[in-house]
Amino acid sequence: MGSLFAHLARQAPANARREVETYTREIPEFRFLDKDPEARSRTLEHALWLRQRTIELSPNKTGLTDDDLSRIASMGELRAGAGMSIEARQRVLHVHTALMLREITEATEAERGGGVEELIGVLAWFAPQSERGISAYRQGFLRVLRRRLPYIERVALLARALLNGDPISAELAAAVDMELPERCAVTVFRLPDPPTAGRFPEDEIGVLVKNHRVPVVWGPEGRDGGGELVALLPLFSGATAGEGAPPHPVPGPLPDPAPDHLPDVVQDFARALGRPCAVGTATAPLPELSDALDRARRISRAAPLHRAPSRLRPHTLADVFVELAVADVPFVDDWIRTVARRLETGPDLLGTLDAYYGHDMHRGATASALNVHTRTLDYRLRRVRELTGIDPGSTRGVRTLSAVVTRRVSGAWR
Repeated sequence: MGSLFAHLARQAPANARREVETYTREIPEFRFLDKDPEARSRTLEHALWLRQRTIELSPNKTGLTDDDLSRIASMGELRAGAGMSIEARQRVLHVHTALMLREITEATEAERGGGVEELIGVLAWFAPQSERGISAYRQGFLRVLRRRLPYIERVALLARALLNGDPISAELAAAVDMELPERCAVTVFRLPDPPTAGRFPEDEIGVLVKNHRVPVVWGPEGRDGGGELVALLPLFSGATAGEGAPPHPVPGPLPDPAPDHLPDVVQDFARALGRPCAVGTATAPLPELSDALDRARRISRAAPLHRAPSRLRPHTLADVFVELAVADVPFVDDWIRTVARRLETGPDLLGTLDAYYGHDMHRGATASALNVHTRTLDYRLRRVRELTGIDPGSTRGVRTLSAVVTRRVSGAWR
């Protein structure tokens, strides 16, 4: 055994202890090891064994055996059975890989740069064998999740894995009979109130998930106490899509065009939610879903709240870019809110403007939607002009009053 491997062998017990200490310090779900000596001993034993196998196998470029992979998979099963989250599992793999590479670097420095061939050899062995070991760990982890978790919870894990860019996504997708697409329309349903345990139609949501094959997950509670449901609508290219599936979206001057079939899916989920909601959507390839979620979430906060099926549709950046800009400039938002207060004195003027702009300023369609005569509509529009000094049908009126309406209907000024 060369000097590099000899150094790694001497340091293996200390390095294994450092790994366990790093887990307990940096991963909250591992802090139980400080209070469970048996679990800590088992974790330490596994960390030491992995290092010993690296030292035994890498000099001869021998790969991990089936028994080795089974042992690694059993550790994944153990962690999943203890309730470890997907996020913690990913952090464990990151910490282990980073520490192993650090130990190799430290050993090289301790040997004053000697044993270059040994260093190249161990690194060449480490990369492919580490990948095999991580795959075995994931498979063991996933086996337990399949047995232990209900379908809708596995779907939620898939959604979180996709949003986090976790490679386990492919295995989770297979576990819930879903195909991973090239892109997704990340769609956020913003609710003014979070769902109440025992009073939410989880079964109905589960049926929609199976029918539409859409991963969904509940998002964190908002600063305003509201809730959100995040749905990842798959978008397949023409080459891989089944019959009747939408084509790959064609890039254009408008950001994030909504797929043609998205409104139908949104309506189905909104009906199941059974409460007013605002919907924002943003499309992206799988590696960029986290950024798309941030955009969709911000769009949903600027979008108007409506109850399905009444005019509820997914909003894109192109729909609410003005309101997003207004929300980020407090003195502009204050001015817009002042205009809204003036309109509160009239006969349902905000609701009238909402319908007016929602029907592209078509007087007949607006009056019909409001169930009033066109003369009544005309009176209300004149009243808007009297109170604000702005003609609703002018360019200035569209720019200003449509923002006033959307900000009010979004619930931003509660």
